[in-house]
Amino acid sequence: MPDILSAFSALDPLVAAGVVLATTLTDAAYVMFTASVAGKRRLQAANWSSIWYMLSSFAVISYTANWVYVVFAAVGSWIGAYATMTFLHHRTSAPPLSPPPAVPPG
Repeated sequence: MPDILSAFSALDPLVAAGVVLATTLTDAAYVMFTASVAGKRRLQAANWSSIWYMLSSFAVISYTANWVYVVFAAVGSWIGAYATMTFLHHRTSAPPLSPPPAVPPG
């Protein structure tokens, strides 16, 4: 149990916040990358992929020094994916389709 307490006591709040922010942005970039790949937009996919890797490096470097930062990375990851999917859903939502015309019987 002392190892857990020492891991938590060694946390730097600014690094923890940075990990949350970095993983939030990393997951947002990953969702945008995936949407670009699904939309077959090569240049956008390549750009998002590059951004995704740059952002993930901060989180990886930060939490390898103290495993507790993985918790902050998971929180940021959840926030980034959820927020970006919400943004994409609102951006691409279209009005509902009207029902097909009724076919007269026989």
